[in-house]
Amino acid sequence: MREREGGRRRGQGQLEAEVLAVLREAPGPASAAWVQERLGGSLAYTTVVTILTRLLRKGAVTREKAGRSFVWSPAGDEADLAALRMRRVLDAESDRRAVLARFVTKLSPGEEQVLRELLERVERKKE
Repeated sequence: MREREGGRRRGQGQLEAEVLAVLREAPGPASAAWVQERLGGSLAYTTVVTILTRLLRKGAVTREKAGRSFVWSPAGDEADLAALRMRRVLDAESDRRAVLARFVTKLSPGEEQVLRELLERVERKKE
């Protein structure tokens, strides 16, 4: 399921990102046909539905019944979706401690400070 763009194939991740970008621009829940049209008609309707269904399974979009079909909405903003991807990567690993340790060692000093502040904020809320 790779559609051509300017003679080059687009990967699944790129197609998903394009579909999500279109959904974020929608004034409300959007049909697959609306998404297809906003993508310039370069993807088949069935491809758009397949991408939306994959995004639904990943928790990146929601859908609700509208007549005989569905309308779709993004489940969150870009930060929410990035956090979801990070969570899935972490969940797929058996040694989470090692993954988190390596992640932290790769942070810049500024990123490390932000992480420390966020963790402190979470701790204060628990008290």
